[in-house]
Amino acid sequence: MTDLTTFIAGLPKAELHVHHVGSASPRIVAELAARHEGRSPVPTDPAALADYFAFKDFAHFIEVYLSVMDLIRDDEDVRTLTYEVARELARQQVRYAELTVTPYSHVRRGIPAPAVCAAIEDARTAAARDFGIDLRWIFDIPGEEGLPAAEATLRLALDEHPDGLVGFGLGGPEIGVPRPQFRPFFDAARAAGLHSVPHAGETTGPQTMWDALNELGAERIGHGIAAAQDPALMRHLATHGIALEVCPTSNVRTRAVASIEEHPLARLVEAGVTVTVNSDDPPMFGTTLEEEYAVAARLLGLDHHGVADLARAAVTASFLSDAGKKTLMAEIDAYTQGFTG
Repeated sequence: MTDLTTFIAGLPKAELHVHHVGSASPRIVAELAARHEGRSPVPTDPAALADYFAFKDFAHFIEVYLSVMDLIRDDEDVRTLTYEVARELARQQVRYAELTVTPYSHVRRGIPAPAVCAAIEDARTAAARDFGIDLRWIFDIPGEEGLPAAEATLRLALDEHPDGLVGFGLGGPEIGVPRPQFRPFFDAARAAGLHSVPHAGETTGPQTMWDALNELGAERIGHGIAAAQDPALMRHLATHGIALEVCPTSNVRTRAVASIEEHPLARLVEAGVTVTVNSDDPPMFGTTLEEEYAVAARLLGLDHHGVADLARAAVTASFLSDAGKKTLMAEIDAYTQGFTG
């Protein structure tokens, strides 16, 4: 390995934009597909999943994502998936992760809400014990399901409120899913103490991001790469310290960006916008968080000190406690100072 690759592999990290079901490894997806063979189009051979995960566009990605979601049939599936996601994150030296969970999708497939929450909490406790990783949850609305899904997600968040829940989000397609309609649900979630972290500006323009800020009170924005098209928006983000959860490979694989060379990450950084590096749905996109750090380092021309600054930005933008941030920052500092290549 090169010195930078070695540095990234050992660097303590926080991951802020990673989807629960989208993080299922090929092994877990294939096992679930075999369990439900004949009732799902998902391949049962892990080697065949690379072709299955070759997305034509964002709409096709959503179609495939939902087919994997259909494999999660009971609370034990939820627990196993969550625990295995934690194992993979911990392997990459992730100390803290905010997983985007879509509980509505599990509940509508017949898993009771209390069982979903008990399963992820059981996995969170086990992961902390076994892997030393601190998991937290962002419950997100599947935007394509509309206002009924928003109401159900809010009610589930407020009624169940698992111990690890820190945020309220909005995912799925942006096209045809205007952000302002979700304002009442975000208002209620924020009033209950949850942080606002909607996706915006991934496959649509800057207006979606303005709506996320002005209508949904966004404190961080998932993706947000469309900000590069609007200097005023970039100034607003920089001035108010609103971080973007950038996922470079995801943007290319879903065709939101034509190529990695055309990714606007550098323009955002040059404008003073706080960016964090994340993996989104890593097995589906054939990537890892480590690889996303390497991509970002290449796009930004960073050495290991610059890469460490990206890790620090994620900690700062996280919803980890102040004490937890201080501890993780100290670990990043000690690792960086002690690195000899």
